[in-house]
Parts: sequence; structure tokens; C-alpha cells
Amino acid sequence: MTVKFSKYQGTGNDFVMIDGRDITVKFSVNEIERICDRRFGIGADGLIILKNHEEADFEMDYYNADGSQSFCGNGSRCAQAFAHALGIIDMNARFVAVDGVHEGKKIETLYATKMRDVLSVQCLGEDYFVDTGSPHYIKYVHELEAYDVKGKGAAIRNSEPYISEGVNVNFVSEIEGKIHVRTYERGVEDETYSCGTGVTAVAIAHLVKNSSNQKEVELMTKGGILRIQLEKKGESHFQNIWLIGPAVEVFSGEFVL
Repeated sequence: MTVKFSKYQGTGNDFVMIDGRDITVKFSVNEIERICDRRFGIGADGLIILKNHEEADFEMDYYNADGSQSFCGNGSRCAQAFAHALGIIDMNARFVAVDGVHEGKKIETLYATKMRDVLSVQCLGEDYFVDTGSPHYIKYVHELEAYDVKGKGAAIRNSEPYISEGVNVNFVSEIEGKIHVRTYERGVEDETYSCGTGVTAVAIAHLVKNSSNQKEVELMTKGGILRIQLEKKGESHFQNIWLIGPAVEVFSGEFVL
């Protein structure tokens, strides 16, 4: 079986994109792992299949590198860029993901996804837990650049009460007034260059931590800059949340399974 694909990245968070509108595309967990393998496959943090949907512009079928499914913020922005390249959408989008319907829009060269409302933020001592479509643990640390993100992230991800469902772990430092984030992602089971749902969770934790009503937060990841626009409606209630950043095609080709 030969399958055409495009490779996209959004601040270093990279995805194999497949147009599944006119063909039936379904992969086993082993096949997804092979496709995403960086030595024996194409290499990616996840796989996205675009499908037709009766009530939306498209459906985004997202798989982590281990074959599990979740919502992916950067993946949704890259899916919009891919849909734009295919002529499915123009400047605005309405699409379906595993957690429901989302809006999207193109802002000059950037792509934005409207995230679901956040109605609660858990304060865990000096740490935080926020669900932004995917569950996120946020921990403020010193010397982020030298921090053992993979080891410390895996320890939290595999601890109670997260071990069965998993959790993404974001390590945060505020350096010279800028918020820097490094993320360990479940499903990839390693650090990724950025995480869209993760920086959204960090932005929300930042506003709660500082009792701020700030309407835009800029965050620095290993792969580049992402912006979160949002409205704070209560101490832990946030709405009109937009994840904004670049989404770029890297290359395209074919692979054989």
C-alpha cells in the first residue's frame, strides 16, 4: 500500500499529514509507530488524517506517535495549514477533533485554533493541573535549560493519579520577564519541541498564579514562540481561548506499508 503524505511542523511539533477525504485510511498501532519513528519511518510527534465531515469543513483524526489518540493544539493548527493547501478552507475553519468542534482562522502567515473553555484550575501546592483538551501538569522550576525534562516528566506522568491515563508535564521558568516552557508529552513519551495544549495550560496557570487579567500571553518553547489570547471570567474560568503560531510544510512524499 502506497500512501501520499505531507510533513508539517508548528514550532517544532511535527506531524505526518494524510488526505483521507477520498480514500479509506486506517493504520494499526504498529504502523503508526513505524510511520512516526525517526530512524525507521518518516519521523513525527504524531499522525493526522484529514477526513470529510457533514457538518464541518473537515475532521482531524489525530494519533500520537504511540498510536493513542488525544486532542493536539499544534496539530490542529497544522491541520488547518494542510487543509488550506488542499483548498478545503480559506481564512476561517470549522473542524471536528476528538474533543469536539473547534473554530480556526488564518492570521497573516499564522494559524490559530480556538480551544475549549477551561472551567477549573487545580492548585497542587506550587504546581498546577489544567485540562485544555489534553491534561497538563505545570511545574515551575529553576535553570530550565539544564533541567531533566524527560526523566522528571516521566516520573510525574507515571505517578498516581496519572499513571493509567497519562498526563503531559510542563516545566516553566520566567526569565527576564519571558515565560519559557519545556514539555514532556504522553503518547510521545519524551520531550517535544513545543506543545499547543501545554502552552495554553501554562498561560492559564500563569494568570491564576499572578492573579492577572492579562488578555494575551507570549510563551517561548524550544521550537519557537506561541501566543495565547484569552478572557478570564472568574478565578479559574477562562473562555475565548486562542492558540496562535506558525504552521509550515516541511516536505511531502510517499511511503509504502
